[in-house]
Amino acid sequence: MPEQPKQTEPTKAEQPPVQPKKAKRRVGLWTYIISVVVALVIGIGGTYWVLGRAVTQQINSMQQTNSAMKKIQSVYATISDNYYEPVNANKLANGAINGMVSSLGDKFSEYMDKSETESLNDTIDSSFSGIGAQVQKSGSYIQIISPIADTPAKKAGLKPKDIIKKVNGKSIAGKTLTQAVNLMRGKVGTSVSLEIERAGKTFTISLKRAKIPVTTVNYKLVGGDKKIGYITVSTFSTNTAKEFKTALKALDKKGAKKLVIDMRGNPGGLMTAALKMASMFVKNGKTIMQVQTRGAQAEKYVAGKKYDGGYKVTKPTTVLIDGGSASAAEIFSAALQQSAGVKLVGSQSYGKGTVQTVTSFNDKTEMKITVAKWLTPNGTWINKKGLTPDVKATEPSYASLTVISKPDDLKAGKVNDDVKTFQEYLKAMGYFKDDVNGYFGSSTTAAVKAYQKHANIQVTGNVDKNTLTKLETELATKISDNDKAYDAALKLMSE
Repeated sequence: MPEQPKQTEPTKAEQPPVQPKKAKRRVGLWTYIISVVVALVIGIGGTYWVLGRAVTQQINSMQQTNSAMKKIQSVYATISDNYYEPVNANKLANGAINGMVSSLGDKFSEYMDKSETESLNDTIDSSFSGIGAQVQKSGSYIQIISPIADTPAKKAGLKPKDIIKKVNGKSIAGKTLTQAVNLMRGKVGTSVSLEIERAGKTFTISLKRAKIPVTTVNYKLVGGDKKIGYITVSTFSTNTAKEFKTALKALDKKGAKKLVIDMRGNPGGLMTAALKMASMFVKNGKTIMQVQTRGAQAEKYVAGKKYDGGYKVTKPTTVLIDGGSASAAEIFSAALQQSAGVKLVGSQSYGKGTVQTVTSFNDKTEMKITVAKWLTPNGTWINKKGLTPDVKATEPSYASLTVISKPDDLKAGKVNDDVKTFQEYLKAMGYFKDDVNGYFGSSTTAAVKAYQKHANIQVTGNVDKNTLTKLETELATKISDNDKAYDAALKLMSE
């Protein structure tokens, strides 16, 4: 999120398994793209100068729009006093705010209610409130992959392969992974009851929810004797730069000689994290990015100890990008490409060239609005254009398939988008030969039967949860095995 501390009102301001974005995300989910401009603040003097100018502009703007505000007040009073039924004051105020923000026609500017605000803050903080277990779907229920260290789940003795059957006395059979996870989440300090099945025996346990950290950086050594360090970054959150540095040092100890950094599917996040990470690869004094506010000259942000603490990376490096790489992910990638001579591999990035700041209100709602453009080191504005990779390596079309939102819609005779997506799954795996049309007819039933026979599942032609889960798993494996961009990056680093 390109960063500035949240403004406040003048008068007062459980997780599914974390997986590398490279392959496990491919049956893809559109991600929420956010961007805050915290790094507009350069030193104490700069802080006061920027904020002072912003306040002056705000006062002038308020004076110019005084008549408009009077009209809004008049409409508010007319509705409040004369509407034939009682009206809620907060509802009217929120409607006015939403209307003003929506009139901007900017999808990155929005007014957020309490739940949306909490979700944004969880994303920024790279944490959430829950029990602390990585989980996955297992038939009709949820299976624990691993409890996270020092979390309620670990302390309560939950183990890998434990099956969660009920949450607070209610069965989770048939619920999606997200629905089940949301039931286990809640406010820090509140309790949640789980019915667990382990080795054929069932028991109930109560856990007190706590703040759970989320890892945003994963790494491993690949490439055999070539010893290539492979790092995936899923988002740019509060701890991402620290995690990234830890990953780099760990790969050093493992003997990594070169690096492949995967920014695919990374929707962005905090600009400060991107600045810190990019500065590790860019020589001191060279430009990382530029920020241009309305009516002002672009301000350059340059690499240096201020961001990287003196830690520099000199290994040959390449960066993977795709259409899901946005915002801070593009800032990082552009900085390495234009200021460090690093080649980008993959496909055109998303193209989000704006930055936002967040204003917090005392009712726990927030407003996020676009306040500036950000430019690449050479002054290019990539908004709606994206970054062009040096080595183009497109993924197969099935790599961007969406998840099926309502498995119950996958029934004979149904016509809907989920059936269409399911047909694309089957087609990608070679079982569906007809045109994808979203109608669950005889050809789709035949394809399901063929797949069930292959997967050693009871052949019925009906899409049960076991059939869908196995098909999704095999498709994810196929996507991973046919990752042309990843292969191209390894080849580049092996030369």
